[in-house]
Amino acid sequence: MTPAPFPAPAAVEGVLFDFHSTLVDQGDPDVWLRAGWRAAGREGDPAASLGVEAAAQVVAFLDRIWEGARVIDPDSRRDVDPIVHRAVFDALIETVPLLDHELAEALYDTMLDMWWAYDDAAPTLKTLHDNGIRTALVSNIGVDVRPVLERTGLAGLLDAVVLSCDVGAVKPDPAIFAQALQRIGVRPDRALMVGDSWRDDGGAAQLGARVLLLPRTRGPVHGLEQVLLLVGSS
Repeated sequence: MTPAPFPAPAAVEGVLFDFHSTLVDQGDPDVWLRAGWRAAGREGDPAASLGVEAAAQVVAFLDRIWEGARVIDPDSRRDVDPIVHRAVFDALIETVPLLDHELAEALYDTMLDMWWAYDDAAPTLKTLHDNGIRTALVSNIGVDVRPVLERTGLAGLLDAVVLSCDVGAVKPDPAIFAQALQRIGVRPDRALMVGDSWRDDGGAAQLGARVLLLPRTRGPVHGLEQVLLLVGSS
C-alpha cells in the first residue's frame, strides 16, 4: 500500500524579521571608529594617534562587540532596559584599554548612525507587502531603533515593530513572538520567522512557526530573496 502523502504546510501569511544582521548591518567598524573619533572632538586619524596595529585591534573589537554581551549579561537585561544596555556597552569597552571614557561615549552616541539596511531588505519587504503578506520586526534591543527604520526607509514597509525593551520579553521567549503575531493577526502555523541566531530566533518554533536562519553576512546583500522563495512571493 502506498503511504499517504504528508499534508502540505499551511501557506505563509506573515513574516517576522529580526533586526540586527537580518534587515540591517551594523556597518563598517573602521568608519564607526572614525565617526566616534570625530564626535569626541579629536583631530587626525585614529591610526595615526593609536598606531596602525592598535587601531586595527580596536576595529576588530568593535566589529564583534555585542558578541561578548552574553558573557557579561547572560540574562539579557540589556534588552529590556536602556540603562543596562548602556552599562553593558561600557563594560565591554572597558576591556579595551585604548578606548577611554570620552571615546566610548562618542562611539555609543554614533552607533545607530552606522547601521544601514541591506540592499535586499526594502525590496523584500515591499514584495511581501504587495503580495498581501503581513510583516513585523521582532528585535532584542535595549534602545529604540525606530529612527534607524525611518532613516533606511524600512519603517513604512513593516506592519508592526515589536522591541524587547517595549514589551518586556526577550527572544527566545515565545511571548515576544506571540505579541508580534497578535499585532499582525497571523497564526503561528502560518508564520515564518527570519533571523540570524538559532539561539534567539529559533524560539519562534516553540509556537509552531517556521524559522529561516541567515547568519550574518558582509556586503550589501544578505540573501533575503530566500524569504520570497519560501513564501512563494518571488
